Amino acid sequence: MSHGTSQLRAVGRAAAGLWAAGLGWIGAAQAASPYPAMAPVAAYLIADRNAEIALARSAAPPSVSADAEVMVLERTGYVSAGLGKNGFVCIVSRSWFSGFQDDGFWNPKENGAICFNPQAARSVLPTFLTRTKWVMAGVPLPEMLKRTRAAMAARKIPTPEAGSMTFMESKLDYLGDDAGGPWHPHVMFYMPPIKTADWGANLPGTRVFATPAGVDPYTIFYVPVATWSDGTPDTPSGAGHSM
Repeated sequence: MSHGTSQLRAVGRAAAGLWAAGLGWIGAAQAASPYPAMAPVAAYLIADRNAEIALARSAAPPSVSADAEVMVLERTGYVSAGLGKNGFVCIVSRSWFSGFQDDGFWNPKENGAICFNPQAARSVLPTFLTRTKWVMAGVPLPEMLKRTRAAMAARKIPTPEAGSMTFMESKLDYLGDDAGGPWHPHVMFYMPPIKTADWGANLPGTRVFATPAGVDPYTIFYVPVATWSDGTPDTPSGAGHSM
């Protein structure tokens, strides 16, 4: 999922020649991961709670994020830092929000501010809150994968509700070592498994990118937008391009 961190690296490769995002990819010929195991729990935590809240809110324009619930990561998982008013939930995703096969799955530097709309908060976010609890409890990655597949088989992981989307428009993101910072400001749409070509994704000129459903039942579409959450334009010389 978006959440969207490592999926964007896959998108970057899928979009090669379409938009020079400079991101890496997952591939069979890929070198061994520089992060083969989980780092100490403390490496994934942000010491300043207020800084984490501010980073989470930077995922979306203030018109959305100011009234959103914010969740912060503690040693047992994400906890609410205060209820919101509009049904959105903003968090700072960590590296395990990425695909299980991603080389950055344990990268403690990855932080991606993301705001889930009410539909995504109900139907997509819980999967990753559960995964986070496993991570913080020290569950090995193969066991997490086994549990996820079992939950899928038992239909305990729902498909995303219609209209599920997220904002990911923060200049302050660190979406992996290849990116070295954020990608383009974008919104993400979560769909049940469908052909990415049905949206014209990853085709020249569409500026719609996608990653297909994997272990989790989400086909994710990424649509870049013109400005960051602070209202400044996404320009070739700005954040997200100097990689």
